[in-house]
Amino acid sequence: MVSSERLLAFAAMSFLLIVVPGPSVLFVIGRALAQGRRAALTTVVGNTVGAYVLVVAVALGVGSVVERSVLVFTALKLVGAAYLVYLGVRAWRKRGSLQAAVTTDGSARGGGLRTLWEGFAVGVANPKTMVFFAAVLPHFVDRVQGHVVVQMLLLGLVFNLIAVACDSVWGLAAATGREWFARSPRRLSLVGGLGGLTMIGLGVTVAATGRKD
Repeated sequence: MVSSERLLAFAAMSFLLIVVPGPSVLFVIGRALAQGRRAALTTVVGNTVGAYVLVVAVALGVGSVVERSVLVFTALKLVGAAYLVYLGVRAWRKRGSLQAAVTTDGSARGGGLRTLWEGFAVGVANPKTMVFFAAVLPHFVDRVQGHVVVQMLLLGLVFNLIAVACDSVWGLAAATGREWFARSPRRLSLVGGLGGLTMIGLGVTVAATGRKD
């Protein structure tokens, strides 16, 4: 199995990648600003499940195909970027109706499964995570010890546990700030629009960055 040294080294590298806001974190923040604490945490869960799907794909060898094929990688990246822009535009158009949707606990009513799915879609199409798992994860596997797939799944679990903790902190912090905005319909509309613009900008950024080879 994975040695403690490899596990700690991978955890440290994972933390450095996760703590820097990327597509998943910014999406969580946008959801927190637009819909509140519950939606942010649901999005974190969806993101985590999506990211772990990438871990499974890499463990089963699919990740190497994505990493080696510019076409496949670019297609996945653009699909994720387009979906982010779509969600951002929708949030922007609905910014004026947030006040009516806010409940007594400060969260907005909305479909939990839909929010979970949207978080999953962003997590599974996150180019930063995709590249990390495909290019970095295999290097921390001790092939001499055997059970390579199990080792990758274990390392991926460590990554996702760190991601859940960090992303939740970002989401809760953003949701706390949103509660102040919720006291005024005008401010709430402003923050809803900000969340939408954040997702649109994120989608454009994801589409414009990445591999050039």
